[in-house]
Amino acid sequence: MDKKMISRDGTELAYARAGKGPAVILVSGAMSTGGTVAPLAGLLTDRFTALWYDRRGRGESGDTAPYSVEREVEDLAALIDVVGGEAALYGISSGGALVLEAAARGLPVRRVAVYETPFALDAEGAKERAEYTANLTEALAQGRRGDAVALFLRLTGLAEEMIEGARRSPMWAAMEAIAPTLAYDDAVMGDGLLPRDRLASLDVPVLAVAGGESPDWLQQATRAVADAAPEGTYRVLEGQTHMVDPNALAPVLTEFLAP
Repeated sequence: MDKKMISRDGTELAYARAGKGPAVILVSGAMSTGGTVAPLAGLLTDRFTALWYDRRGRGESGDTAPYSVEREVEDLAALIDVVGGEAALYGISSGGALVLEAAARGLPVRRVAVYETPFALDAEGAKERAEYTANLTEALAQGRRGDAVALFLRLTGLAEEMIEGARRSPMWAAMEAIAPTLAYDDAVMGDGLLPRDRLASLDVPVLAVAGGESPDWLQQATRAVADAAPEGTYRVLEGQTHMVDPNALAPVLTEFLAP
């Protein structure tokens, strides 16, 4: 990240921008930094001014306690000011929940695109999220960052042997370093259930994209986002998973985000 700015509560945010044209801000999900969406941003710069950033508590950005979702929405408001006072938003996974919330709170957003925001659609899914929240809160309160990361990976469906393998890998230390931000993404997701009423209040076009090789529940959750938004559209990228290829996603976003 080559630029810095100050959010409303004094938190320093690191960001990068490139390209020209209408602005689009890209928002990463859990256990990631702005670098995760940088390759996608690079594919949009011939048509758009793309801005990507390290969310608070990650990468080169600072952090200010106590955390609240409102502070992250204020971060997006400040970044929108940087690009001229209006922008389209794109968010992946829990980053999608954040951009949807920002639009629902009335930020000057012209369009919103999300990729596989993992909302639960039934009581069983909500129960699983509640258990995750309780266990995550306990692990972080006790300083067990590694266990917090393992809880998250387990929630994503990663097998136990793969989690144990990850613990022994060189990347584990970096994952533990940003483990406290798992609580931030958990807060952004609320109770985990699809916020139908919140989405119904949106007055901007919404594109919800899922991967054709992703689990059925995640595709259904993505479709539900589009169905709940008054101007929602659902798209499936065949052959893609939650780890979407930027080259497959960029053309779809370009078509949707174009004025």
